[in-house]
Amino acid sequence: LEPDQSALNLTMAVRMTGGLEVGALEQALSAIVDRHEVLRTTFAAGEDGEPIQVIAPAGVVELEHVELASLAPAERDAELQRQIRERANRPFDLATGLVLRATLYRLAPEEHVLALTIHHIAFDGWSFGVLTAELGAFYAAFVERRGPPLHALPALPIQYADYAAWQRQWLQGEVLEVQIEYWRHQLGPDLPVLELPTDHPRPAQQSFTGVRERYALSKSLVDSLRSLSQREGVTLFMTLAAGLKVLFHRYSGQSVITIGTPVANRTRSELEPRIGFFVNSLVLSTELSGELSFREALARVREASLGVYAHQDLPFEQLVEAVRPQRDLSRHPLFQVMFA
Repeated sequence: LEPDQSALNLTMAVRMTGGLEVGALEQALSAIVDRHEVLRTTFAAGEDGEPIQVIAPAGVVELEHVELASLAPAERDAELQRQIRERANRPFDLATGLVLRATLYRLAPEEHVLALTIHHIAFDGWSFGVLTAELGAFYAAFVERRGPPLHALPALPIQYADYAAWQRQWLQGEVLEVQIEYWRHQLGPDLPVLELPTDHPRPAQQSFTGVRERYALSKSLVDSLRSLSQREGVTLFMTLAAGLKVLFHRYSGQSVITIGTPVANRTRSELEPRIGFFVNSLVLSTELSGELSFREALARVREASLGVYAHQDLPFEQLVEAVRPQRDLSRHPLFQVMFA
């Protein structure tokens, strides 16, 4: 839909200290692409115009090499950050190319940074842990030359395309109707739009332009939040989500506060060691009208959270189709704030 957009590019960078066998690293990356079909999948238009998965028989990762060792330390670190950002913002061509790019930066004889950029269509947050673990296992196997490197890990009996086919087959009929009816009842026909006061008018069409602000909660505050969560029989996520909803309620004056939250969506053990886009977005809506105490608001968030987790299998795009909110190019459908 937006081929020049890079908002769905995911990037990770790993700093490596000590002797590095670059050839073994390249082989390890290619072994991961061989192991996970989704990393060598392109998306072509079928006869009806719908995208279809085209899986290449094998994939070789071309590891780009960048030499930064000649720069002064301060200049080197700034240049490293600049180059990682620049490569992270390059769009992918999903119809023809690999969905993964790899760059190795040499900072000193025994100091390197490996930066990987992967398109979200084939990857999610959970996949980072899978990739990191497999990279270590394959690299060690190639360095130590312990026979065929694919023996370093057990074979994968199913691939992402198998999961996609299974999901379509399972999520129909009564199973699908139960999910849809829950969400229609939960969200209702008139889902409110969160109206937060801002210092600029909302543009007619939303963009991906923004900034990042970072701050930390003190250890004493986090300890207190954990203690409150334990006393109330809730998770720390529920307590923080309730605090966020109360804040939005105060700023907006609205009684129904809706936020989104991501869920790993790997509810079967055989999905855990796979790279792919499994994550789903859930909609957490809570009624906060009346003179509620925070403890009462927290109980409502707990009840709503348990309900949406029990009905997390409906893909977000199908949820939007089922609820049919009033569409507006200036806003995200169903929720405008995501909390993770």
